Amino acid sequence: MPKVALYNVSGEQIDDIELNDNVFGVEVNKHVLYEVVKNQLANKRQGTQSVKTRAEVRGGGRKPWRQKGTGRARQGSIRAPHWVGGGVTFAPKPRDYSYSVPKKVRRLAMKSALSSKVLDNELFVVDEMKMDQPKTKEMANILKNLNANKKALIVMDRKDENVIKSARNIEGVQTALVNTINVYDILKYDAFIITKDAVKKVEEVYA
Repeated sequence: MPKVALYNVSGEQIDDIELNDNVFGVEVNKHVLYEVVKNQLANKRQGTQSVKTRAEVRGGGRKPWRQKGTGRARQGSIRAPHWVGGGVTFAPKPRDYSYSVPKKVRRLAMKSALSSKVLDNELFVVDEMKMDQPKTKEMANILKNLNANKKALIVMDRKDENVIKSARNIEGVQTALVNTINVYDILKYDAFIITKDAVKKVEEVYA
């Protein structure tokens, strides 16, 4: 079982915590991570782009000049794609980019993402993340104490408005509940800060 340090908000190691081998100690499958991240990004796409085809552009109802005798090339409409102001040949239209990935693949990707944070020493377990009042400066000090000054994801077992408000004004810092974390966010942030109770919930779901 992988063993990591358990910190308090002052950055002091108060104990060691053993993590479940089936969640935080699996072999990292990079291909599965790629597939799930690609799926998440595709599902986020709005797909609302829309451009008019020659059938939808206003005007061009009649033939601009007669077929023969003018010396000019034959034309059927001033809204043909090669005309300025004409329609677009293969115009993009609203579409749904989302697709599904098998549940077992998603679970393996989550385990691989969590295990990669352990291997890269980017997982920080804290005994609790609690603040008496919203204070950005205090949150910045907590991150500094944990040596997580870069992009950090703070994962809690339950919602705490004081923590959320304290972190939201710090660039590169995001908070999340344990039931909302995803593979893309885990890999996106350099530091993965999680409370001890949140670790237990993750292990309950994925062990």
